[in-house]
Amino acid sequence: MNPESGAGVAPRLPMLLEAVLNVGSELELHAALQQIVDTATELAGARYGALGVVDPERGDITELFTSGIDAETRERIGRLPDGRTGLIGHLLQERRPLLVPDMSADVRSAGLPPGHPAMKSFVGVPIRVHTEIFGNLYLTDKEGEADAAAGASGFTTDDLALLRVLASQAGIAIGNARLYETARRRERWIEGAAACTTALLTGESAEDALMTVAEQARILADASAGVVLQPTAEGGMEIVAASTHDDPADLIGTVIEPGSPVLEQLLGGEPVFIEDSATDERMTTRVRARFGPSMMLPLQSGGKLIGTLALPRRRGGPPYSAVDRLLASRFASQAALALVLADSRQDRERLAVFEDRDRIARDLHDLVVQRLFATEMMLESTRRRAASATATEAPKDLDELLGAAVDELDSTIQEVRTTIFALQQPPADVPATFRGRVLRETAGAAALLGFQPSVHFAGAVDALVPEPVGRQLLAELRGALAAAHRRAGVTTVRVEIDAKARLADGREAVRLTVTDDGTAEAEHRGTTLTWEAPL
Repeated sequence: MNPESGAGVAPRLPMLLEAVLNVGSELELHAALQQIVDTATELAGARYGALGVVDPERGDITELFTSGIDAETRERIGRLPDGRTGLIGHLLQERRPLLVPDMSADVRSAGLPPGHPAMKSFVGVPIRVHTEIFGNLYLTDKEGEADAAAGASGFTTDDLALLRVLASQAGIAIGNARLYETARRRERWIEGAAACTTALLTGESAEDALMTVAEQARILADASAGVVLQPTAEGGMEIVAASTHDDPADLIGTVIEPGSPVLEQLLGGEPVFIEDSATDERMTTRVRARFGPSMMLPLQSGGKLIGTLALPRRRGGPPYSAVDRLLASRFASQAALALVLADSRQDRERLAVFEDRDRIARDLHDLVVQRLFATEMMLESTRRRAASATATEAPKDLDELLGAAVDELDSTIQEVRTTIFALQQPPADVPATFRGRVLRETAGAAALLGFQPSVHFAGAVDALVPEPVGRQLLAELRGALAAAHRRAGVTTVRVEIDAKARLADGREAVRLTVTDDGTAEAEHRGTTLTWEAPL
């Protein structure tokens, strides 16, 4: 830098130092980028400024932050520059600072699009984050150049020197902001995956589980829709769950036909990343025209493909970054594992239902079939006695025998009703603990009694009562509740289970006490049944 140039820099050194401090004070990336372009525009005395963010994979501009251009003008300009033509394209290719006194006279210029403000001088500086080109600063129209003498060059080498220093510091600030944003994004995805796993393992149905995965992924990826596809019998894939701001019914049932290139990748366990769903030849579904950038991630566990998670964005939406793809792929792996675990849990619950119904069937045989057999024998004896009895002795004896048979049949009917009620309980209501099974038995009796029996527990019944003793107690409880139902005038039933009881010989025991206020055979109110067994 010559002495004359240095003289132009020195008055602006305090402003440069202040600008360097400012660009490093913001950790939110978008706010940091806007601050950088505003600071550069002020430092160089430019009328317009812009910062174009470059996609490292495609080499084009994905975002443009501007200064000096209002929202109405930006709307009139329309789409972003492609980054492949004109001075902007030259700067992206050469990756070196560029100073142009008159844009209209430079052969590298491609002109300005319709609606764009008129511009003359131009200066561009690349911004590097480590060794990677993150983007470029573009400044146009040096303040006062319109009033300068003919031949004035607009931006000077002093402006360029200041901007290069600012761009260097901006690269450091952007690197820090990107690290901060990546950390926050990772944290959101991790929290989302944890919330999804928790929801899947707390008893949701299969349909709700798939919907939970689709909705969580859509929110985390900022996608237009989140859909889950599952394999069809014909070898294709069908959308079975969809989360979107629009009507999801239009997406449900959409099928990827067998033989699709996308399907072949997914069946091979490979993710599919698409820049524009509407124009990509691999996409064959009827809804592809509605979406732009998309990710299709296999849901697989143990080498088995159980479905696909698709996250399309709207047409013209921002493409997914490498970090987005990595985090979404990890989420898909976690969600697939959670789906498999949730399915296994439901299988265990169904198995518990079958085991519980098998127990009820055994009880039905023990308590009901035997009673029917005994009643049959009683009626057979009555028939024989009726055939041999005289007219004077028959009525009394027969009335007693027939009354006893009717009582047995009534009791048997109640047992059958109680058993049917237990069998009608849905799988989600099947209790896993002894306490829960007791409460279910009393709830079943409530359907027959017309009111809910009160239940009281003493001691840690779940921990203290072993399974064989628990089965015996439940059988006695069912018998006591059925007997209470047969008694007249029953309005209350109290069930007490004491796991801290003691037998007469001092051994620890569990005691069942069932008390009701019905009328007993001797016309006394109230009946108490007590049963106990050692632990």
